[in-house]
Amino acid sequence: MQTLTFSIMLNVMANDSILALIDAEIARLTQVRSLLAGIGKVPAKLTERNATKAAAKKSKKRRVLSPEARKRIADAQRKRWAAQKAKAK
Repeated sequence: MQTLTFSIMLNVMANDSILALIDAEIARLTQVRSLLAGIGKVPAKLTERNATKAAAKKSKKRRVLSPEARKRIADAQRKRWAAQKAKAK
């Protein structure tokens, strides 16, 4: 009879610890979800910094190389690779 009571107590303790772990995980996931959803407060400095970075990225124009420039760069790189390959032999 005592062994049955002891095993039931162990089972209840195991269930309690499992439930405590699940509750802790749910709390952590709820916090992460609120941060991802934008519910959490974000310091003003971070939003200002991100806004200035975004503005800087938008203002930069992409530089375009002419086909002749691309060919010169590719030929120069091939020449460097050939020199390294010849040096390795």
